[in-house]
Amino acid sequence: METITRQDLEVLRAQIANDLEVLISAKNDQNETEEDFDWMRSKKIRKLMDISPATLQNFRISGKIRHKKIMGSYYYNKQDLLNLFKDE
Repeated sequence: METITRQDLEVLRAQIANDLEVLISAKNDQNETEEDFDWMRSKKIRKLMDISPATLQNFRISGKIRHKKIMGSYYYNKQDLLNLFKDE
């Protein structure tokens, strides 16, 4: 059985901190890539715009925003929603 020294713990701490930094950086890069996508799912749009599912459905039914239904999921054009709220 080996004895763990203070220096061993410091090395471990530095490795963990570095690994966390890499993971956080990768996650931020992924989020930036997702935000560049023009068509987004309902949940992401509702979270981004802070609106209810019913409000989003009303916009879709009234024809105020473009949407696509693919395999049961609705996708909305993000720019249409941003423009809709700028006009009001």
